[in-house]
Amino acid sequence: MTLNSPHDSAVFNLPGVTFTTCASPSRGSQENSVWKVRIAPGTRPHLHRVTREEIFVAVKGAGSALVAGKPLAVTAGATLVVPANTEFGLGNDSDGDFEAIVVLPVGGAAIDGDAGPFVPPWAA
Repeated sequence: MTLNSPHDSAVFNLPGVTFTTCASPSRGSQENSVWKVRIAPGTRPHLHRVTREEIFVAVKGAGSALVAGKPLAVTAGATLVVPANTEFGLGNDSDGDFEAIVVLPVGGAAIDGDAGPFVPPWAA
């Protein structure tokens, strides 16, 4: 059993997006990686794929997803399930922050453009 404090969480920043690790192999998890994502207003979706199913539970605001070419509004309380190897991106075209809890099975990797699969640092 592992209890992780939010004060000890690793935080990773990309333009307009903050990832905060909750659970991952480096934080005691064996089966799933879990993190919080915060997307700032005006952030466009970045299209990519993951090798395992990824689940987003929206907890604040409204996000704008593009999944397999289909636009979707993701609002607080909604859950977005993205199948493995499906091109998708999540952005925010609202006036406030969008926040979600994300789950990816351990071993899931991201594929960004022509780059080979890699485990995002917030999931490692």
